[in-house]
Amino acid sequence: MSEIINKLEHKRDAVTLEDLEYILSTNKFDNQIFELADKIRKKYVGEEVHIRAIIEFSNYCKMDCLYCGLRSENKNLKRYRMTPQEILDRAKLIAEKEIKTVVLQSGEDPYYTTEIIEYLISEIKKLDMAVTLSIGERSFEEYKIWKEAGADRYLMRHETADEQLYDKLHPSDTFENRKRHLLTLKKLGYEIGAGCMVGLPGQGALELAKDLIFLRDIDSDMIGIGPFIPNPHTPLKNEKGGDLNTTLKVIALARILVPTANIPATTAMGSIHPFGRQMALKCGANVIMPNLTPNPYRPNYTLYPNKICLFEADTACINCVKGMIKGLNRVVGKSYGFRVKLASI
Repeated sequence: MSEIINKLEHKRDAVTLEDLEYILSTNKFDNQIFELADKIRKKYVGEEVHIRAIIEFSNYCKMDCLYCGLRSENKNLKRYRMTPQEILDRAKLIAEKEIKTVVLQSGEDPYYTTEIIEYLISEIKKLDMAVTLSIGERSFEEYKIWKEAGADRYLMRHETADEQLYDKLHPSDTFENRKRHLLTLKKLGYEIGAGCMVGLPGQGALELAKDLIFLRDIDSDMIGIGPFIPNPHTPLKNEKGGDLNTTLKVIALARILVPTANIPATTAMGSIHPFGRQMALKCGANVIMPNLTPNPYRPNYTLYPNKICLFEADTACINCVKGMIKGLNRVVGKSYGFRVKLASI
């Protein structure tokens, strides 16, 4: 095992699928992995924690993914759509709070046309903020138009890199198609965000190892990793959820394999453990994404149950995460937080 740890630290490109499968199948060396991830995080991305404010502007979705509470077949969800003006008003409030990135997130909702998204991007860019889109798979031409309008990043988690499992969980999609979208976005100049769920039914150490190899191979600029949390209004309602320690280990290994990536301590981590986000920040994460969706919409963006921060005052999350960052003796980032790739690592 010491040979694998040495490889992780000094020859990360030589780490194999088999190495990762072994590491993920045992807990014997977790502390070494967590410490190495924190060391690499300090070396390559420093002490800053970047804040990205999320606006969940629509919970309509045309897709029917088996794990997701927004799936089109869920008739128990109160659906909503924010107007463009509501979205822009919220973006202005975020800018006033000196946050340098806004994340526009929704289900796959074709109601928001190419032109509407283009307009939102161009208006938000006037506020001197980076714009991340997280709105699912759209056409390659739309990606091009939105990049030209000023969009900086596109978050599109792959959820699992095991092709059979991906296709089973996504009745209307394939892993190869998702990969094609991510690579096209990267080619267009976006910072791309991939990432996976940990603890999906049918997923074991081998499947998680595939996720990590995939993230390294596409050189993902952002890596979002969180536990699977069963939603009672989905076909996976009776499945067991992902565990905290394994999720932390996948986050740590992602940091080790892609040292300069931006890795969030996801909301889902805080939803399965009161200090889940803080623990993630100690295991390689360097981004936090507070929910700035306005009420009364916020409680209805229910990807999974028991999501934290649903009923607080609209902007309470900002001071909360700033306090969390300072409590860990880290620094609140003041820049746009773009990935800084080093010539040689």
